[in-house]
Amino acid sequence: MAEQIIMDSSLVQDQWGQICSQLKTEVGETAFDSWLKPLTLGSFNNGVMNICVPTRFMRNWVITHYSDRIHKIWEKKNPAIKEVNFVVQAVNDDVKNGLLNPTCRSLLKKITTTPTPAHIYQSGASAVAGNINNEVFSSSDSLSVPLNPQYTFDNFVVGKTNEFAYAAARKVAESRNVSFNPLFLYSGVGLGKTHLMHAIAWHIKQQDPTRNIVYLSAEKFMYKFVRALRYKDTTAFKEQFRSVDVLMVDDVQFMGGKDTTQEEFFYTFNSLIEEGRQIIISADKSPADLEGIENRLKSRLGCGLVADIHPTDFDLRMGILENKARQLGVEIPTKVAEFLAQKITSNIRELEGALRRVIAHSQLLSDKEITLDMTQDVLKDMLRSYDRRTTIDEIQKKVAEHFNISVKEMQSSRRARTVARPRQIAMYLAKQLTSRSLPEIGRKFDRDHTTVMHAVRKVEELIVEDASLAEDVDALRRVLEA
Repeated sequence: MAEQIIMDSSLVQDQWGQICSQLKTEVGETAFDSWLKPLTLGSFNNGVMNICVPTRFMRNWVITHYSDRIHKIWEKKNPAIKEVNFVVQAVNDDVKNGLLNPTCRSLLKKITTTPTPAHIYQSGASAVAGNINNEVFSSSDSLSVPLNPQYTFDNFVVGKTNEFAYAAARKVAESRNVSFNPLFLYSGVGLGKTHLMHAIAWHIKQQDPTRNIVYLSAEKFMYKFVRALRYKDTTAFKEQFRSVDVLMVDDVQFMGGKDTTQEEFFYTFNSLIEEGRQIIISADKSPADLEGIENRLKSRLGCGLVADIHPTDFDLRMGILENKARQLGVEIPTKVAEFLAQKITSNIRELEGALRRVIAHSQLLSDKEITLDMTQDVLKDMLRSYDRRTTIDEIQKKVAEHFNISVKEMQSSRRARTVARPRQIAMYLAKQLTSRSLPEIGRKFDRDHTTVMHAVRKVEELIVEDASLAEDVDALRRVLEA
């Protein structure tokens, strides 16, 4: 029966329209117009829904940032859809060969008249756009990735856990000659390193539109290099990358195990450094901890300034929520903001997404008042997901193993630092990674809620002051969230 429902094209189009409206609310108008508006429905076979994407690069970006969410919403709208596949439709070739399916063909006129990410990139930052090379930002075979107009320094909320990385990013953006090169930013997912990368590019371009900035992912660099090898055009590749003024490479960890690409990147890196060009790199780990990266490249990546962004603390999350609510023109009750800041701790992207969902629910129901009860109801699926993701028992076990003590010791009354500090870290992680209340967490450790509050505050202070402890906490968080 579900298969028959999905074959009703008008119903599917209606469902897709609803999905697009929901996505626009969740991700914001700028991001939606840049990445999701150009998408259109393709064919459906054996439970697989194909969605047409104009370029290969856009397909990769959508898969990385939005595919999981799109799949979840589709599944909810129509259980017959088991998988969502993103298919590149090269418009000119398909029209020429008559291969474009009717659904995708209907989008052709829209694609040619609707602003592409390149146009939005410029119109979203008219003060910066000036002499920006259209080809650099619009062609699927170009070097640079479109920048998000919202990712500026003005929109970056600074707190204890990210202030060093922010200061380093501003220094690089504001000065042609800095004492450190490269700047290496690293953090877990959704903590702001990509925001800082985009902010650097925007600021440099605003100061001097003539500077040649290339910002791209490590995967895009690899794709360009492999393509150059295939077409025996490595000379042009080298000239392109070694003539830039500022090279920015995001998620360099994806070069792990790609020895030939690493070798080329190593030589490109050296060439730019020798000529005094600026390099900014981001990754999910410090240079020394990158897996599958050659030692000589690790050494080069770490020879400048390495700045890590720690997981957000409560105060920073509150600041982010206030800033986002202000951007959206909505007032959020303090109790609601505190609830979100306490419960959604894994990354900024999820925190902002949760806020958007609450606001959307309020606005779609004739400006229904935003209350704590309404927020809990709207986000109950997300909160259940957090509960399923990690349990306090699992946290106690992993922390005990990490510090070579027993869970029984952790729950005991011992106050020796070798036991007390792991206990505090376990309490902190329980508060960060579960939706359990302070009294519930306390009972798991045979303590009251005030002890848990003290532990959370203490660890939040220590991860800023003690780099070694911060690395321990971050490593445990990644294990528990895996």
